[in-house]
Amino acid sequence: MLNLQHHKNQIADKGFSLIDNVFSTEEIEKISLVLQEIDTSKETFRKSEDLFAIRQFLKEIPEVRDFIFNENLKTIIKEIFGEKYFAVKSIYFDKPEKSNWYVAYHQDLTISVDKKVELENFGPWTTKQNQFAVQPPLPILENIFTIRIHLDDTDEKNGALKVVPKSHAKGIYRPETIDWDVETENICNVEKGGVMIMKPLLLHGSNRTTNGKKRRVIHIEFSNKELPEELQWSERMN
Repeated sequence: MLNLQHHKNQIADKGFSLIDNVFSTEEIEKISLVLQEIDTSKETFRKSEDLFAIRQFLKEIPEVRDFIFNENLKTIIKEIFGEKYFAVKSIYFDKPEKSNWYVAYHQDLTISVDKKVELENFGPWTTKQNQFAVQPPLPILENIFTIRIHLDDTDEKNGALKVVPKSHAKGIYRPETIDWDVETENICNVEKGGVMIMKPLLLHGSNRTTNGKKRRVIHIEFSNKELPEELQWSERMN
């Protein structure tokens, strides 16, 4: 945790960084207990054999916020991102032990907003469960940081993220055009209680789980940019 400048430099250069021991075992237990108590029948919850996900996680489960934004995480946000960053999107993923969920290489190219309006350089649009997502202009995407909080040990055998270092600096990068003679792949093993910080334009994916261990991750995106006045971040939270 100590040398955050190193992590800041690494994110700027490679597009990601891993930080261990951001949450204690006790803090992870408290978050897990809240998750065990929730009513899973809501519309924003997605449930299948392979995946359980909660969109708008911080809105839907407000009682978890104090545990997530502990002093370590607040320090990381302030020192690596900057003073004016706020949360704009949050998702909880639970890949169960038997999950065979595979995610191909992609960039995170959309943001969550409150409505659909025709705006120059905003599009295409998608709507899922009354939630609006849009691809914004590139400078908005380039400014976002994503924190992935790991509630379980994660390695290549239970779906750890694989990434293409430095791909975040190449604009919109279509996965089918990856030149593996030039690019390399990193597997991001993260211990329980650790976090991965990444830029959304970093090419990333994950393999199927092969060791029968679950993988629970809380994904939160942060920005310091205001949207055009006709549009609001749907999950904005200071």
